[in-house]
Amino acid sequence: MTSGIVFDIKEFAVHDGPGLRTTVFMKGCPLVCSWCHNPESQWGQPQLMRTANGTRLAGSLYTAEQLAARLNQQAALLKANEGGITFSGGEPLMQAGFVAEVISLLEDMHIVLDTSGFGRERDFRLLLGCTDLVYYDLKLIDPEAHVRYVGQDNRWILRNLQIMSEAGVPFVIRVPLVPGVTDSDENLAAIAERVAGLPGLQRVDLLPYNKAAGAKYEAAGMEFKPDYDENRPLNLNTGVFERAGINVRIA
Repeated sequence: MTSGIVFDIKEFAVHDGPGLRTTVFMKGCPLVCSWCHNPESQWGQPQLMRTANGTRLAGSLYTAEQLAARLNQQAALLKANEGGITFSGGEPLMQAGFVAEVISLLEDMHIVLDTSGFGRERDFRLLLGCTDLVYYDLKLIDPEAHVRYVGQDNRWILRNLQIMSEAGVPFVIRVPLVPGVTDSDENLAAIAERVAGLPGLQRVDLLPYNKAAGAKYEAAGMEFKPDYDENRPLNLNTGVFERAGINVRIA
């Protein structure tokens, strides 16, 4: 039985996929996004979070059997509300074997994989094989900008996007709108061009910037240093997607 590290489990979630859901946040992420709103998700091991209200441990070790048993307790409620389980992060591809084993032990629930797409092809294919819907982040198409703001190039992300579109698994593209970084007309148009016409594409969700992210960094013993102006008005340009025939919404 494999084991994995989870930093949060959110019950009664309504924004992480269809219906009523429970979202499992896997710990560890290979990306270091300048705007990351869960900095405690980045390191793959449990860590202490220190706040004015005391300390808490971010990260708990589960066996696949333990986590599946906890999730199966909610199966009847989730199914009755047309929901299921969402695996998010961090980056669930970093613990792909564990996530796949947990899914194999679940009571036939709808599964959403919420991923950046940055991971090995074999890990991505493994989870595609047991997933009903993918929420797939596309942040920046320009590779140099991707390295600057995300800490890695985007070759694996764009490769896995193509693999997903050929696999027959429905997916939603999610674009975090970061002022002056990801929300430019050029970047949004490049994303629209990349995904237009891909089999399985359900829609594009534009996710407005969350200014509350910075508060968590001090608690995690990290420094928040955004290389952009947080107060710059967002460019909510849905037109580039609509002109490409893509269903788009501001989430």
